[in-house]
Amino acid sequence: MSEAHPRAEWDRPRSPCIRLCSLDERGYCLGCLRTGEEIGRWTSMSAAEQWQVIAELKRRRELAQPGAPSGPTPAP
Repeated sequence: MSEAHPRAEWDRPRSPCIRLCSLDERGYCLGCLRTGEEIGRWTSMSAAEQWQVIAELKRRRELAQPGAPSGPTPAP
């Protein structure tokens, strides 16, 4: 049986980077909505921390565009 949520430490999310890297006036990346600190720490974060950032990015996208899809915006 598989459990719905607990992810193994090695089950890391893919980077949310879509190569549209520029911080807005709030300090969020225009492409992935991570902060500069989140971007800088991404590779040294634990899998759990990365998943927390992914969840936070979903919330940020929903706040920025209510009703919009919660996945990353595809690069043009």
